[in-house]
Amino acid sequence: MKSKSIIYLIPSFLSDDSIETIPVYIINAVKDCKVIFAENERTARRFLKSICKQIVIDDYEWFTIHKTETEQLATFKQKILEEKNIAIISEAGCPGIADPGQILVNAAQQMDVVVKPLVGPNSILLALMGSGMNGQQFQFVGYLPIDSQPRALKIKELEEESGKKKCTQIFIETPYRNNQLLEILLKTCKPSTQLCIACDLTSKNEYIKTRSIEDWKKENIDLHKKPVIFCLNRDS
Repeated sequence: MKSKSIIYLIPSFLSDDSIETIPVYIINAVKDCKVIFAENERTARRFLKSICKQIVIDDYEWFTIHKTETEQLATFKQKILEEKNIAIISEAGCPGIADPGQILVNAAQQMDVVVKPLVGPNSILLALMGSGMNGQQFQFVGYLPIDSQPRALKIKELEEESGKKKCTQIFIETPYRNNQLLEILLKTCKPSTQLCIACDLTSKNEYIKTRSIEDWKKENIDLHKKPVIFCLNRDS
């Protein structure tokens, strides 16, 4: 028999000073749950308290999302069989998008239970929206290779593909390596290629600028330890 469990995908804010980006109906969804799977339990607890002080955090069963899936998936499936409503909360933004919560959502789909993705801030889409680049055709490629030579080759490949397919390439980096990525982008890409740097999205320090590689070389920008989304577009 099909479980009556509902899986709510709860968006969280991208910046601690942007609570207003979370719609009010998220609170009702959280209150409808008995179980929470969170990428980071400490952060998720603080997030829930910030959006609604009436939520009793310890009334929930808490589980942390790990990339070692076997035990976690077994627990998740058991809670579905118990017909408990479950909230999935990622570290920042939307569960399932560049996020380990996707593993749980896939399991829920396989078990044919209701999955409710809820509206909230998503840094990838916000960066694309603000970039002025092609929003009809784009792809998110996640992290680029760490080592310099494979990274440069990947950047050239993405740049060429952008020109051929007329698509926007979107990628990210670990915050402490942002400056190194920017440096190799400026060295590798063609002068006319467009690069958008979207930094600290939704915060009071939000920064979204699109410039040609040639123009970026004239800028002095420090991205160290800041959350950044990079968008790249090359005219054919």
